[in-house]
This record gives sequence, structure tokens and C-alpha cells, in this order.
Amino acid sequence: MSTARWIAAARSLGPELAEDARRHDEDGTFVSEAYLALQEEGFFNALVPTELGGKGAGIADICEFIRELAHYCPSTALAYAMHSHLVATSVWKYRRGQPGEALLRKVVDQKLILVSTGAGDWLDSNGVMEKCPGGYRYTSKKPFGSGSQAAHVMVTSGRYDDPEEGPMVLHFPLSFSAEGVRRGDDWDAHGMRGTGSDTIHIDRAFIAEGTVSMRRKRGPWHPAFNVISTVALPIIMSAYVGIAERAAELAIESAKKRRNETAVQYLTGEMLNELFVVRASWEKQVANAAEYDFDPAPERASTSVQAKTVLADACIRTVEKAMEVGGGRAYFRSVGIERLMRDVRAATYHPLQPKRQHSFSGRVALGLEPV
Repeated sequence: MSTARWIAAARSLGPELAEDARRHDEDGTFVSEAYLALQEEGFFNALVPTELGGKGAGIADICEFIRELAHYCPSTALAYAMHSHLVATSVWKYRRGQPGEALLRKVVDQKLILVSTGAGDWLDSNGVMEKCPGGYRYTSKKPFGSGSQAAHVMVTSGRYDDPEEGPMVLHFPLSFSAEGVRRGDDWDAHGMRGTGSDTIHIDRAFIAEGTVSMRRKRGPWHPAFNVISTVALPIIMSAYVGIAERAAELAIESAKKRRNETAVQYLTGEMLNELFVVRASWEKQVANAAEYDFDPAPERASTSVQAKTVLADACIRTVEKAMEVGGGRAYFRSVGIERLMRDVRAATYHPLQPKRQHSFSGRVALGLEPV
């Protein structure tokens, strides 16, 4: 499909998503109806190449799709983005002749929904892995498991103290149906309340040696994160672009009766300037992913995380200005801007957080190791 058709597809789903979005925000419950609709339409295999049975969407296509979904339900857009960026990373590997095809085929054939545990993985990861016959026994807690209420497989990692290699981190997929895996019920957050980002509990789950997809030293930057940062962040941040755009739309609609007031005109111009920064930094970040046609380098990862920081700040400022433009009426939850203001603040907390990003990009520019 063309990018325009992906946008049209999101708009066709949108009204159904918006109908339930407010209720899920109020209740703090998972957007289950939206996920079912996305699954029925086959959107969880959107990024899988057509030769593997998927829809063959590009990175820019899926970013536009997620941006548009966020106009209607930010929680759905963000949870879906967490599945999508895992698929996109596997597509990059597949195109380079690296392991990835098996997972992509399973996403299509078994209609798998994936969950990233990246918030609990990063460079040090967490949990304890103990060697046992044929593999490992793994115990951990993984917070921020967005979409875990409907997912089948998590893509995760754990700490292993190798007697010969020292402190390591092992990466692997783990089924939610595996013994010792339990979905939590603790997601009662300020915003993005419908994402179902519950903590995942893992108690001595068996990890077969053959399922370990990557071994790396614990702590140092690994080249795999150059790929992840470049591919994942534009997909994730697309949800926040949609939030900023929707807030601006609602604010302008709310302020039209006061459009002859100089202060309203001035505030609207300020808001639109912030939205311009949002779109410009997002477009730079999407272009940086180059539709998978890139070599993994710290400089490219630095561009992506820089764009993420600038983009997150501009999205937050846009929604804050939308509240000002909307005036006192925007303070009412029924208008919708208040919910968007809560949702958009989650943008800050995706890796890399601002101070870590500043250090990362500074080190790369100075010719040092990224961390």
C-alpha cells in the first residue's frame, strides 16, 4: 500500500478506537477492543515483507499509520508501536542476512503479538539467569510491558554471570504461556493509561540455549543498539507526534469563538511554531532510519536519540500551548486536551532520557565510546 493508503486505513479504524479511548483512560484498562480490531485487519504483520506473507509496509508508512492512530487513541498507537519496532528490527536483520526470518514468519503464520521489555533491559538488563541442563532458569520483573495483556511473546533479556566471560546479558524471546511467566496488573499511571504497560513477572522460566539470539558484555554499548535506536525511536515517537497534532486541532477549534482576541492569535502562533519543531524533528528521525538501508553506527544512533529529545520536548510544549489556546474550557476533561497533556508526558521516559542522551551524543561527537 502507498503511504496515503496507510493513513486512510488508520482513519477508517479511528472512530472505533476513539469511542473506547476515554473509557479506558478513566478506568485504567487495556485497549482490548482496539487490539482486536488491529488483529482482525492484519496490522500486526504490517511491517513483515510481502515475500514472508506480510503487508510489506515501510518504516515511514508505519510511522504515518501510528501518528494517525494517535489522533484517536494515543494508548493504542503507543502499545502498537512497541510491537512494531520489534518487527522492524527483525526486518533490518532479515535484509542483512542475519537471523530474523523465523520470527517474522511466526508473526504472520501464528498471528503473534510481541512485547518489548526494553525499559527493563537496556545496557545492564536485570534479573538472574542460572545455568541448567539445556539452558537457563530465569527470574526477573520487567516493568512497562506495553500491550502485554494481549501479547503472546516478549522479546527480553537477562543477566548471566558467565564463569569464563564474566558479567553478560543474554537476549531471547519468551512466550507468555511458558511456565513461570505471569502478567501483572499494576499499570495505574498518570497518562497512557490504556496501554496495559503492566509489570511482567518471570519466576525460574526455562530459557533453552538455542533460543538465545545475542550474548553481550553487561554495561558497554553494543552495535545492536545502533540498530535498535535508529529503527525503534521514530516508530515509538510517532504516537507523540499524533498527540501534539490532535491537541493543536482541538485547541484551534475551541478558540475560534475568541479568534479576534490578540492574545489568542499570539498563543495560537506560538503553538503552531512548536508543532513545526515537532514535525521537522520527526521527519528528520524517520529519514535517519533510511528504510533499513543503513550500517549500524553510533553517529546514526546519536541522530535518532537527539531527535527523540528535541521531539519529546516540542510535543510537550505543543500540548501545553494547546491548553493555553483553549483557555479555561480546555481544563474540562470532556474537551480532550487534558488527557492528551497527560499522555504526552510519557515521551520523556523512553530511552534515552534527556541527560543520558546529552552525554551519549556528546561522547560520540568527541570520538569516545557512546557510554
